[in-house]
Amino acid sequence: QAQLVESGGGVVQAGGSLRLSCAASGNIFSINDMGWYRQAPGKQRVLVADITRDGTTAYADSVKGRFTISRDNAKNTVHLQMSSLKPEDTAVYYCNANPPYVDVRRGVYWGQGTQVTVSS
Repeated sequence: QAQLVESGGGVVQAGGSLRLSCAASGNIFSINDMGWYRQAPGKQRVLVADITRDGTTAYADSVKGRFTISRDNAKNTVHLQMSSLKPEDTAVYYCNANPPYVDVRRGVYWGQGTQVTVSS
């Protein structure tokens, strides 16, 4: 059964750092690309970082140079190291395949996400 469990969010001051982690079930993780997405209040969910199975990464312009995505293929985990955080980084962060995993019974599947709040 598909499963995504995100953790590591919290409240941090601007300029601070956080490290997010995601444990994915094998049927999701085996898909080539994994990504971190975020959804701010009143806005659409957007992809902010992507990593292929061989470790090639890509970032949205808004986080480039501040965020680093990594994956451990042996443990089915994905991480997002976030530095120099800004108030505009405040959002719920989700991990998923890229494009997002589609469960045959439930449709597009998302985990519960983890809240990141950056105070000014």
